[in-house]
This record gives sequence, structure tokens and C-alpha cells, in this order.
Amino acid sequence: MLDMFFDPKSIAVIGASADSTKLGYQVLSNLVSSGFPGAIYPINPTATEILGLKVFKSVLDVPGPIDMVVILIPSRAVVSVMRECGQKGVQGAVIITAGFREAGPGGVALEKELLEVADEYGIRVIGPNCLGIIDTFVPMNVSFAAGTPKSGSIAFMSQSGALCTAILDYALAETIGFSHFVSLGNKADVDEVSLLEAWGDDDRTNVIIAYIEGLKDGAQFIKQARATAGRMPIIAVKSGRTASGSRAVSSHTGSLAGADAAYSAGFKQAGVLRAETVEELFDFSTAFAYQPLLKGNRIAIVTNAGGPGVMATDALEMNGLVLASLSPETQEALKSELPAAASAHNPVDVLGDARSDRYMKALEVVLADANVDGVLVIVTPQTSTEIVETARGVVDVCTRAKKPILGCWMGKQEAMAGIDILAKNRVPNYHFPERAVKAFGAMYTYRQWLAEPHTEGESFTVDREAVAKVFAQARNEGRTGIGDAEAQDILKAYGIPTPKSDVFATADEAVAFCEEIGYPVVMKIASPDILHKSDVGGIIVGVSDEAQVREAFDTLIARAREHVPNATIWGAQVQEMVTNAREVIIGMNRDPQFGPLVMFGLGGIYVEVLRDVTFRVAPMTRVQARAMIEEIRSYKLLAGARGQAPADLDAIVDTLLRISQLVSDWPEIAEMDINPLLVREQGAGAVAVDMRLILNPA
Repeated sequence: MLDMFFDPKSIAVIGASADSTKLGYQVLSNLVSSGFPGAIYPINPTATEILGLKVFKSVLDVPGPIDMVVILIPSRAVVSVMRECGQKGVQGAVIITAGFREAGPGGVALEKELLEVADEYGIRVIGPNCLGIIDTFVPMNVSFAAGTPKSGSIAFMSQSGALCTAILDYALAETIGFSHFVSLGNKADVDEVSLLEAWGDDDRTNVIIAYIEGLKDGAQFIKQARATAGRMPIIAVKSGRTASGSRAVSSHTGSLAGADAAYSAGFKQAGVLRAETVEELFDFSTAFAYQPLLKGNRIAIVTNAGGPGVMATDALEMNGLVLASLSPETQEALKSELPAAASAHNPVDVLGDARSDRYMKALEVVLADANVDGVLVIVTPQTSTEIVETARGVVDVCTRAKKPILGCWMGKQEAMAGIDILAKNRVPNYHFPERAVKAFGAMYTYRQWLAEPHTEGESFTVDREAVAKVFAQARNEGRTGIGDAEAQDILKAYGIPTPKSDVFATADEAVAFCEEIGYPVVMKIASPDILHKSDVGGIIVGVSDEAQVREAFDTLIARAREHVPNATIWGAQVQEMVTNAREVIIGMNRDPQFGPLVMFGLGGIYVEVLRDVTFRVAPMTRVQARAMIEEIRSYKLLAGARGQAPADLDAIVDTLLRISQLVSDWPEIAEMDINPLLVREQGAGAVAVDMRLILNPA
């Protein structure tokens, strides 16, 4: 694994300095003051002693073995020093030095050369261009951060060194402890996947948190994160949410799917909890680190003020939680312990004059109720409120409780004495109810993910040769676009139902086909150069007799020639008309990091207006496909609203899984849409009536 970084027996600081203004001094000073128990070797070609330690000119001059080096020399000298490290048998290098990939083309080449040397000698690298790393259990601080955090069970990784310093300062003020604290920098070698693998079996860590700017390999991240999240929660905050991470695309899916949608989908499938802010990152992580895992979504509230109790109740519903229904026995017990004016219902209002003993009685009674999964204790500073005593009482109860308890000491000046007691005794506190409830929501989301069956995606028997034939034909003609007339063969090859359909070069042939399949029919322009048929008036629905077929045929050809004069026109596609069905869309856009990103939402021409869509990374499981459907805001329209029969949701799930396999099997598919997939009533199936697909350039 990465023991050379998290359990080294000897460390060399290359670029150590006697000048206290230099990073080489600050890093060495941090290492010495952290109490590192192993051998420390400052490396400097001109000095003889720094901080009471003997200085060596080169790692090759060090008499004993070196497990890890920290490098703080100019970038142009790093590669040659890495060769010396390789000759010495060094296993790990933390390269704080900047001036590599982030510095432009010259830096890119230098970083490539650095990695080649590291690979040659089997040296693992953190950085370059990083803050350094801290391990509180070794203990060891090889960073230039101003301060060392307390020991704790939270492991932190960040691509941003500057954010590391701010977070460390925040953690010191909030007395939040870490097991590991790693600045990844350029991630030339060790990245998020490496650390997830290394920390997944670490019994000193029970929560992993991360600040992520980008991932090199989204699919590999999902695979490793899923394995690690099965053992401990992973919480991530992702920056760059509004940046468009995809190239300009022409499909509905492509226009709706930016990089952020891929990250959200990938995190969700991997069991990674996404925090919206750094504040939430710590709100969630302290709840997981300090309290038992929430087993259900039933929350009790104990408060000395009605307003905050109502605020918390509202927040519960917005975060997938419910107000616990207290048993009759619990309510009777509360009535016997509380004043008559107090509320024995949930939220339990112990009144503004409640002292610590009344709080504790209510808390003990509520915790004992089998209908309660977690408790939020709200304290507002009033004249009778015993801020400190109540905090001590909650701490005492937490040492015995098997259910999570979160504090909400509201306010600042009067509440701080109690907040400090909670922080020092590992009881999470939140200044406002909504933040506490969101933390409970994160715990419940993780519990739900753990309960899901984490199986591989389903595999169907398909006709790959038929698909290859369609792709080859398009390639031979120099095309990357495949319209509905050709795409029907792809859908059939993957077992997705399609209406009776064919393409005809003459109106006579079209009429004969209509007489065979029956009226009404839908007619579309058939052209490899017109993929968005509705844009040119290239679709006519409800064609109901021979005369209308002939008229529609001529109209479609005329409109196509008018709008796209140079288009190759095959004729008209005649399609069986599907009625009494609801429209949904299934699409895919290939994300640079995560690969095939599958989309689902209501179909038709309004999909980009409503933007009521969800995403998953293919391949996906049946549970994930079902969740996609249930996540859209308009799900009730499919489930059956106002007496309407439910749509065939199983047919949608089946189609999603088959499309998931299609886009996984064929990486040359850049983007595609089925719009619409017409879904009949429950048990009656679904039919893909229009599909378009774009291949990557050869």
C-alpha cells in the first residue's frame, strides 16, 4: 500500500535550510516538532547542522536506509535528485516543489521526466506542487502548514494546497482531529484512488473527506470508492460546478450533461456523499466521526424553544427524514417528567425555563423509544438556560447512547462555553437546526446506500454484428451521425422494442406498406444529413389514408430540400403510430472522465426547457436504473397521478439497462438520444420510436 508515507521509519528533507524564512526550514521544523520517532536526515550541500541535526550533502551520503524523502529544491534539480533517491532505495517522495505541469509546456515535460525516473526505481510520489502531508498517529508533519492538527479519525485529502491551510486553521479552531492530512498537488502519481485504497483498511480512520477539482479516471474512482465506502463513509466537495466539462454537443443529453452531472452521478453510484460547501464537509464528517451511524430516518427533537423546533421539523422533510412518532409510553413518561405546559409530542418542548436536569430527563426518555433513530438537542440561551451543565449532560448521555445525538447550541457569545465542551468531547454541534438536520440526512443517505445490493450490471444477449454493420456503413460513407432509420436496427439488436417501420424511396412503396400495417402512421424524412427532423418539419403524425400518405411523402421531400439543399435523401420513413403512451427520453453523453453518462427524463420537445432529468454512469444496476426514474420531479406523472394508470416502469428500467450495455459495449458511441421512448400502461411495455446517435470520429 502506501506505508512509506504513513508509517515511515526514516525521512530525509532534501532542501533543508537554516534560514527560518525558507520552506526548507519550516518543513524540517514541523517534522522535528511533530515528535516524529524515526530518523531525520536534513539534506543540504552547504550546511553542516540544522536544528541540532547533522546535515548530509546527498541522500547517498546518509549511512542508514531512507523510507521517504521530502523535496523542496528548484524544479530543474528534482529529476537528478530523484535518481539519487532511486539509487538509495527510497520508496516514497513528497515533492513540495512547484514548477511542473501547472507552469506550462516546459513543466509538463519536466513532470513526465520525473515520473519516468520514479517508475524506473519504483518510487511512489505525492505531488509535485503540494503543501505536504501530516499523519497524527506516526506522528509526522512534513508540510509547511502553520500548525499540526489533533489526532482524530478523519482522513483528509485535497488537490488544493491553499485550501489545506485554511481547512487546517479551521480544524484547529474547532478542535477537529485528523488521522491523515494530505495535499495531493498535481497528482502526478498518488491520487484520490490511491488514497482511498490505502485508507480503506486503516483502523485509525473511520471517515474520509476530500476536496476534488478533477479526477483522472472517473470509472476507476467509482470502483475504488465503492469498495472503500462499504467500510467507511466518504464525503467530497467538488469545485468547478458551473464549468462546462464537455465539448459542444448537439444532442439533448449533451446539452444537459456537464461535468458536474457526471460527478454527481458517479459519486452517488460509488456511495460518496457530496457536500455542497466546505462547511458541510465538516458538518457531515464530524457527525460520522463522533456518533453511531443513523439506522433509520426517524428523528426526535428536544428543544427549549418552539420556533427552532419548527425550523428543524421543516428541514427534516426537505432532507428525506421524518419526525419520529413517539410511543404512548414515551409520551406518558414525558408528561410525568415535564411541566404541564411542556410538549410531550415531537418536537419535545421542555420550555424556555428548562435547566439541565429537565433536558436530560427528556433526552433519556426519548432515546429509549424504539421509534426514534436519532435525536437533535436544540438549546437557545435564555435566562434560565444552563448552557454548560446541559452540554456536560449531553456529553455524558452520548458516552452511553447507541443512537446518534447532534447538538444545536444556537447563538455565539452565550452559547460558546457549552459549544466548547461539546467540541472537546466529540459531540457534533451546529449553530442552526438546518445544518444539523442536513448532517442527519447525510447519515441516512449513507445508510440507504449500504443497504443497496452492490452487484454488477445486468448483461443481455445481443446481436453485436448487426450494430457493427450499421457503424461500418456510416464510416464507409464518411459519416458520424446515425439517424432513426438506421438506428432502428441498433435498437432491435439490443432487444429494445421498436414500432413497425421501413424506409421507402417512392410514395407507391410507402402506400403499400401502410396498407399492410394499417393506419394511422407516422412519416419522417429519411436522410443521413438530417438527424433533427423536427427542425425542418420532417415529421408528420396521424397520416390516416392513401391520399395523406402521398401528400406527406411529397411534403417531407420538399421541406428537406428547402432547408438542407445538399442533403442526401433516401426517401420517407413510415412508422407504425403508437398511441396511449407517455413520452420519456433516454440519452447518453460520453464524459471525458467518467465515460458513458446515461440520462433519463420526460421526453418530447420540452426536455431542455424543463430540465427534469437524472444521470447515472454506465454500466448501472437495476436498483440504480429504478432510482433514476424515481428521482425526477415529475415521477408522479409516471407512477400514476389523479387516477391515471401507472406507466410500465419495469419496461423503462429494462430499456435503461439495455442502453447502459449498448454504450458500454461500444465506446465509439459519443452521444445518443431515444426521444421519445413511448411508455404504455403497467405491463404493456415501451416502444422506442425515434433514436439518433453520434459516433466519435474515426
